[in-house]
Amino acid sequence: MTDNTRFGELTSRPPHAGDGLSRRDFLRASGVAGALAVTESARAEGVAVPASARQEISAAPDDFPLAEATIEELQEGLAGGEWTTRTIAEAYLSRIDEIDGRGPTLRSVLETNPDALAIADRLDRERREGRLRGPLHGVPVLLKDNIDTADRMTTTAGSLALSGWVPAEDSAVASRLREAGALLLGKANLSEWANFRSTRSSSGWSGRGGQCRNPYVLDRNPCGSSSGSGAAVSANLAAAAIGTETDGSIVCPSSANGIVGIKPTVGLVSRAGVIPISHTQDTAGPMARTVRDAAVVLGVLAGPDPRDPASVDSGLRGLDDYTPFLDPAGLRDARIGVARHFLGFHDGVDRLVDEAVEAMRAAGAVVVDPVALGTGAARARLQMAEAEVLFYEFKAGLNAYLAARGPGAEVRSLAELIAFNERNAETEMPYFGQERFIAAEAKGPLSEPGYLAALAASRRLSRAEGIDRTMDEHRLDAIVGPTGGPAWVTDLVNGDHFGGSSSGYPAVAGYPNVTVPAGAVHGLPVGVSFFGRAWSEPTLIRIAYAFEQATQARLVPAFRPTVG
Repeated sequence: MTDNTRFGELTSRPPHAGDGLSRRDFLRASGVAGALAVTESARAEGVAVPASARQEISAAPDDFPLAEATIEELQEGLAGGEWTTRTIAEAYLSRIDEIDGRGPTLRSVLETNPDALAIADRLDRERREGRLRGPLHGVPVLLKDNIDTADRMTTTAGSLALSGWVPAEDSAVASRLREAGALLLGKANLSEWANFRSTRSSSGWSGRGGQCRNPYVLDRNPCGSSSGSGAAVSANLAAAAIGTETDGSIVCPSSANGIVGIKPTVGLVSRAGVIPISHTQDTAGPMARTVRDAAVVLGVLAGPDPRDPASVDSGLRGLDDYTPFLDPAGLRDARIGVARHFLGFHDGVDRLVDEAVEAMRAAGAVVVDPVALGTGAARARLQMAEAEVLFYEFKAGLNAYLAARGPGAEVRSLAELIAFNERNAETEMPYFGQERFIAAEAKGPLSEPGYLAALAASRRLSRAEGIDRTMDEHRLDAIVGPTGGPAWVTDLVNGDHFGGSSSGYPAVAGYPNVTVPAGAVHGLPVGVSFFGRAWSEPTLIRIAYAFEQATQARLVPAFRPTVG
């Protein structure tokens, strides 16, 4: 749920997905409907993908009939009887097989749900009987592989150390999705252990799934750690996905893959059943192609859970529906501060942010330019304090999660995980090591003065002396900055090459952050982030939606092999 950003150093509207072969015609075609299950278990049962469908998708991946389909469009088709959950699931499963497993070979999906079609049939039956579970009834969603599901899918954090692990209980995230009628289609690849293993890791690489690739330019990195969730949604392998973030791991892959990501206030969404890094910074959140879709999923995820004490306030401060804030005029009179100290790392990014600021002004926003979140020295102190907090909290949280797996598990502590990786270095550490694991293992309990001092400094610098002070001083509704830079060339030898980021302050503060596509540099997407006070999701969604509607900057991936 973190990435190395904090520990190292307006284009045309996309074509409508209905152009050419219509979605309706495709999903009604007898040669496709009923025969597109692509999991290994389905293949073992003799279920095959028709050759005609394989040729069509492989030859022209942008012509996928469900390309850019929104949750609203899927629900309209389901309600009108034009589609069924089964035909939609079959289409996405076929797409995963052709685009992810073959064709461009994104490696964004680790496994698909072997019961997906049976679940789809059940959801269709419930719809026919007039029993709709919620706003996602029949909508396929992918989950990052650090989110527990008590079904026939495994939860491994991408690590071979947890191969075959099936939790006894759903995470709160999975449970709420099921209650809302979502079809849990599969598990997405990720930076192994949410990118908290090594100081020289390659985002999107896991021992289980290999290197995930960016669907815009295949030799480029999808950013991490929710890399598979970002790449899969952008490539139209599912309607939406769930990512997790400690610092940057929802917003960075969303930006690099040209989609919308919402990193909620810590506590809005329960973390119960999510493999942890930090109990003060971790959160799950939606990743989708539009702000509306992300808002719909957020309303499903939000809510209190007795298994996560931090979520108690969600019952008072959270909402079960964020769509009323989707106002196309939402930028009018909104006061937005431009955090220019996050710029300067790439001329193309600077240009896009300047264009975004002008678009906001044109839409009626009151732009305060610039604003600063503390001094340079304060920002450096915040980064050091955050790192110390994460090492302590990772050891404590992961030890608790692994110990709960039971006495029969091979790995039940961080120390045992380190030993497993050493024994299996050829497959688990072929490119980079586990320096962060070792540093975390050396830490003591959460009662140590060093941890308590670092935590106090993190909260003070990010909140009272950071976001809150800046917003009070300038009477802001939101702060805007670049989410990150254009995707770098994946480098398994040297590791990631991050340029810049604005995720740190909202991440450490535990405050919400919404990233929206803002344009592209050499065909590589770049997003801008809107962040603000705790529990300000309604305001940020309103602003982000208005920006999205004004700019329409989302690009459909082209699966180019390289830039140029």
